[in-house]
Amino acid sequence: MTIRPSDRALLNWTGDTLAIGLFEDSGELTGDLAALDERCAGILKELIAEEEFTGKANSTIVARVAAGNAVRKVILVGLGKLETLKLETLRRVAATAARTAKKQKTKTLGLSLPVFNNDPVTTAQAIAEGIELGLYQDNRFKSEPEDKNPEIETIDLLGLAGQETAIARANQIVSGVILARQLVAAPANTVTPITMAETARAIANEHNLHLEILEREDCEKLGMGAFLGVTLGSDIPPKFIHLTYKPETEPKRKLAIIGKGVTFDSGGINIKGAGSGIETMKMDMGGAAATLGAAKVIGQLKPDVEVHFISAVTENMINGRAMRPGDILTASNGKTIEINNTDAEGRLTLADALVFAEKLGVDAIIDLATLTGACVIALGEDIAGLFTPDDAIASQLQTASETCGEKLWRMPMEDRYFEGLKSPIADMKNTGPRYGSAITAALFLKQFVKETPWAHLDIAGPVWTDKENGYNPAGATGFGVRTLVNWVVG
Repeated sequence: MTIRPSDRALLNWTGDTLAIGLFEDSGELTGDLAALDERCAGILKELIAEEEFTGKANSTIVARVAAGNAVRKVILVGLGKLETLKLETLRRVAATAARTAKKQKTKTLGLSLPVFNNDPVTTAQAIAEGIELGLYQDNRFKSEPEDKNPEIETIDLLGLAGQETAIARANQIVSGVILARQLVAAPANTVTPITMAETARAIANEHNLHLEILEREDCEKLGMGAFLGVTLGSDIPPKFIHLTYKPETEPKRKLAIIGKGVTFDSGGINIKGAGSGIETMKMDMGGAAATLGAAKVIGQLKPDVEVHFISAVTENMINGRAMRPGDILTASNGKTIEINNTDAEGRLTLADALVFAEKLGVDAIIDLATLTGACVIALGEDIAGLFTPDDAIASQLQTASETCGEKLWRMPMEDRYFEGLKSPIADMKNTGPRYGSAITAALFLKQFVKETPWAHLDIAGPVWTDKENGYNPAGATGFGVRTLVNWVVG
């Protein structure tokens, strides 16, 4: 499929299907739309009345045009109210229009949507992102695809002539989101620590990044007892991935992004029981998937920022060597951790990764992880929790997420709650009381960052969706990639 900018006016475009955005309660058809309706013998006005179409966001109606016209079908797509128009609206509407056109067996689509805030660059990028993400389907594990409709061949973005660069940037960003989706969606017998390392190597080779893979022995030399404790129950060797992008010029800042990379989480000896969602625990590496997806994008965008992409990747499994409740682990900064729940393993892998990242002398660190069910209870399935003691980095991440439509909500870092993590025989336990457990998880991680500005993103909710949501088909969403890219690029 090719998305291309077009200088064609709405009335002059020719092809299979023309999709047009219409604001809610916009009244009578005016301008080009009125002229198009007249050309189509009033069929649009008639259909709007018949279907009681009001222009509610993402609603659609389809009209077949009489033979002899320049287009075969017209799709009207609701934009919602004019005063609520955002870039995210355009992404979602573009996805809706493209999906509807595909169901109509469209090969060539003309898409006419408003320019947001008189900015054709960001408008073209947002629309292209919505189209590509909305049409993506993962058929890798099906013997035969369910959707038998032909693919759309070309989509013309009407009124956005000259925006080739914006569309190319959208393609680069989407490539990273789709990589993250594919990693999260794939089963744990396909995505293992070994294949995660192979994915990192492919990114490094393709985009000229530096790759360092620390094996178990390397991690032992660095004293990564927290991470290695989690690895003991798996027959598949762990991989500590460190992927580095360096610009050709002096970097204006140095950043680290850490993703939780537990490729399957059985819960360990505290095994996940019935109703725990154990069958979905292939997605417990969603943070690492977003980290690798962001690395793929940054390798293409080539900003003047040095970025370290880090993940301590392992399974959390059960065998005769697996860590036990009551065991004490020593992290690479010397902190001792009493294990009171082997199912709180992600924070153990992140602990050593945070220590490793800070030693690189970076200006800021972000970690993201499918860390707690408590964050999903607090914020639902669409919003990630943002935990940081640093107001500046919080503001940067909130701006980055708003631009791309990924939702974050800043959560409190109540230091007093750390009392619940104190252990009588070690420096801390790996879990605290039930209440406020998303906060205590963040406070646990805070113990492994000394001075570097740091933020933790708990993405347990939005990493997956059970039903089609905007431009996210049901399944893995690739959440976090676009926020990370925006944060890095600024």
